[in-house]
Amino acid sequence: MLSEQHRDLVKATVPLLEAGGEALTRHFYGIMLDEYPQVRPLFNQAHQASGAQPRALANGILQYARHIDHLEALGPLVGQVVNKHVSLQVLPEQYPIVGTCLLRAIREVLGAEVATDAVIAAWTAAYQQLADLLIGAEGDAYAAAAAAPGGWRGARSFQVSHKVTESDEIVSLYLQPADGGPVMGFQPGQYIGLKLTVDGQEVRRNYSLSAPSNGATYRISVKREPGGVVSNFLHDSVATGATLELFPPAGDFILRPGARPLVLISGGVGITPTLPMLHAAHEQGRPVTFLHFARSGRVHAFRDWVDDLVVRHAQARRFYCYEENGAAQADAYGRLSPELLERWLPAPRDVDAYFVGPPSFMGHVKRLLGNLDVPAGQMHWEFFGPAAALD
Repeated sequence: MLSEQHRDLVKATVPLLEAGGEALTRHFYGIMLDEYPQVRPLFNQAHQASGAQPRALANGILQYARHIDHLEALGPLVGQVVNKHVSLQVLPEQYPIVGTCLLRAIREVLGAEVATDAVIAAWTAAYQQLADLLIGAEGDAYAAAAAAPGGWRGARSFQVSHKVTESDEIVSLYLQPADGGPVMGFQPGQYIGLKLTVDGQEVRRNYSLSAPSNGATYRISVKREPGGVVSNFLHDSVATGATLELFPPAGDFILRPGARPLVLISGGVGITPTLPMLHAAHEQGRPVTFLHFARSGRVHAFRDWVDDLVVRHAQARRFYCYEENGAAQADAYGRLSPELLERWLPAPRDVDAYFVGPPSFMGHVKRLLGNLDVPAGQMHWEFFGPAAALD
């Protein structure tokens, strides 16, 4: 039970987390991944090496400590965590492992003089409160997925019906259930989790669903990342007919109902979740502006598909910008600039804007949209990796 004294002690650690939270979370991951190999498949080692995952966890812990009196102030953070966990099938029995390692890291990094028995007791109670919250929400999500038409719980076998090269860097895998049954629908913008064995090691990843929901198949479109264990495996070693294990769709970056004009902005492989959104706008007859930024035409995927849909949608516009001025024609060359966005953005600025791409790209988009008077509450974005601050 989290007492008032516990809350006060947790809040008192906020300055320490602000100063050294990332060092604490790095130590935490070191303990957990070394001593509990059973949870390694849940974590992307590239994100560990880059520091993105420890930074994301440090920020989450800090936000939780700051708002422990009013958890509703955490806003979308809880939903984002729950959906990521659901897509990778994090289970209740894994929470004690995390708690044990986190409390040990707090003690070892902060030292016994700061992390006293009273502080550890407070964080034990605080962690249990958070774990109960997440376990409950994730349990509801698992039950809903299992009860949905075509839904399931845990891993389900799918076969690669065909594989399509979309650009020099991106390949699409079309996936159909091995049992021949229907598959649950999903909302535009959501993703699925994959359970794979690569070089004898289990790994899990999530990928955006890049085709509209049809109740029968899924499509993911994967960019080959230099040194990427899973992306290179999917490009080079997974052929038509291969069997993959999938978890049900999840994600809170979804196209919300509304009549306002829609703006979809993507950079690189960030185009994938915007494709079902564009299709939904077409089906609804909703005004939509589609902006895509790529290094060149060689790496621009789905151009023909977008062009065809835009031609058939009376209230749709699309603009492409390439960094390189090569053989493929674009509407502009170079990088996203204030002048370019101002020219392409609908007027008035009362729009719903969704944007996905590298974090630096999204941060730039967010600032420019704010400067162009797009309301902050009408901006929505998604991180393909660990969440980070865009400001």
